[in-house]
Amino acid sequence: MGQRSGILRPADPATREGVDAAGLRSRLDALRAELEVPEEFPAEVLVEAERVAAQPLSLPERDETDVPFLTIDPPGSMDLDQAMHLSRHRDGYRVRYAIAHLESFVEPGGAIDAEARRRGQTIYAPDKRTPLHPPVLSEGAASLLPDEVRPAYVWDIRLDARGEHTAAEVYPAMVRSVDRLEYTQVQASVDEGGDDERLALLAEIGVKRIALEQERGGASLPMPDQEVEQVEGGFRLRLHPLVPAEDWNAQISLLTGMVAAEMMLHAEVGILRTMPGPGEDALRQLRQIASALEVDWPAEQTYGDLLRSLDGSDSRHLALIHESTVLFRGAGYTVFDGGVPELVEQAAIAAPYAHVTAPLRRLVDRFGLALCAAVSAGDEVPTWLRQALSEVPDLMEASDRLAGGVERGAMDVIEAATLVDRVGQTFTAVVIDVPDGEGEGEIEIQVIDPPVIARAKGKADLGDKVSVRLSEVDPDRGRATFEVI
Repeated sequence: MGQRSGILRPADPATREGVDAAGLRSRLDALRAELEVPEEFPAEVLVEAERVAAQPLSLPERDETDVPFLTIDPPGSMDLDQAMHLSRHRDGYRVRYAIAHLESFVEPGGAIDAEARRRGQTIYAPDKRTPLHPPVLSEGAASLLPDEVRPAYVWDIRLDARGEHTAAEVYPAMVRSVDRLEYTQVQASVDEGGDDERLALLAEIGVKRIALEQERGGASLPMPDQEVEQVEGGFRLRLHPLVPAEDWNAQISLLTGMVAAEMMLHAEVGILRTMPGPGEDALRQLRQIASALEVDWPAEQTYGDLLRSLDGSDSRHLALIHESTVLFRGAGYTVFDGGVPELVEQAAIAAPYAHVTAPLRRLVDRFGLALCAAVSAGDEVPTWLRQALSEVPDLMEASDRLAGGVERGAMDVIEAATLVDRVGQTFTAVVIDVPDGEGEGEIEIQVIDPPVIARAKGKADLGDKVSVRLSEVDPDRGRATFEVI
C-alpha cells in the first residue's frame, strides 16, 4: 500500500462489528516474526526485574509526595512515564514535570540494561505492544500510576508571563500522582470552565508555548492520524480526532526537551535529537505544488505558518499535507562530549531538543535524564553514561527502522482486512501523490471512508477528488488494488 499518514495507535474499545480478529492476529504475528520483533523477555531479565521491583537499587531521598501531580494519557495506558503539576509563579508559571526514574531499577551492565539496548523502544501494533522493559517495571514499579509513591526525575521549570522559560533544574524525588486523566477529560474540563487550576493552566501555558513555537519558526505537519480501533470481533480503521488538549500536553514535553538540550549544550556533553531545516530546492518544489493545487501561499508566509493553516478535510490541502513530508527529513541523534556540534537544532521545533520524557518506552531518554540530573546538580557525568552515549544513535536508529516497519506492515494488514469483503465497490478518494508529476500509471490516493492510503491505476491530477473501484485485495500480503473510474 502507500506511504503511511500519521501514527498507528490503538483506540478505545467499542461495540461495533469489526474485521475478523483471529485472522488479523495471525497475520500480525507473521509480520512480527518476519521483521524479527523481540518476543518474550529472557528468563534472567524477568528474574532481575522481579527482584528490583520488590527491592529497588536505590530510591531518591527527596520527598515531593505532597505535590498533587496528574497524568494525561490515552485510555488504557499503564506505562505512565510523565506526571505534571502546574501553578502560577509571580507573573508567570511554574511547571513541575515528573518523569519515571529508571535508575532505581536498571543497573548499568545488568540484564535489563542489555535487553533494553537490544530492543531500543516499545513496538506498537494494533493487537499488542512489545515493551522495552518487563511489564513488572514499565506497568508496575516504575510507572507513575495514580495513588502510588514512585521515584521520579522532577523537572522544575519557571516560565515568564509569555511562557518563555527563565530557570530550570532537575532532581530525583519521590512523587505521587493523584489523578489519572485522558485527553477528552482534560478538554471537557477546560471547555466547561472547570475549577481544576492545573488543567486551566495547561491550556493557558499550552497556547502561549504554541505561539512561541510559531515565533521561532517551528512547524508541525497536520497529518491526519489513521487509528486502529478495537471493536467487537476485531478492529476497524478511522481517522483520529485530535483535541487541543493533546497539543497543550505535547508542549509541556517539548518544553522539557528544549530545557534538557540547553543543559547539555551548556555542559558540552549530551545527545540531541537533530534535524536540518528544509533546503531551498524542497521549499521551491513545495511552493510549485501549492500553486498547482491553487493553495494560497503568500511570499512572506513561512512554511510553518502555511502548514498550520491547512485543513485536512479540504482535498487540495490534504494533498499538500502529504507532499509536505519532503520538508521533514534527515532527523537523527547527535552525540557530543567536549565542544558543541555544528548542527544542534531540530528544525521542526526550531530549537535544540533532546528526548528525556519517555524512558519507559524509549531507550535514549534514560541516558538523557541521568545526564541532565548530573549537570543540574553540578556533578560529574558518570563514566558508564559517557561510555554509553556513543552507542545510542545506532541502537535508536535500528529500533526506529523496526518500529517503522511494523507500523507500515500492520497498517497494510489492517487496511487489506478492512477491504477484503468490498471488492467491486466504489469509493471517494483524494489524489495525494502523482509519480513524477505526470498523472499516468499508478497514483497514490487517500480513500475517505474507510481512511485507507493505497495505490490506484489510472490518470488524475494531484489534489483531485476521484472515484475509485476496488479491484483486488490480498489480505495475506496486505495489498489492495484500486482503479480510477
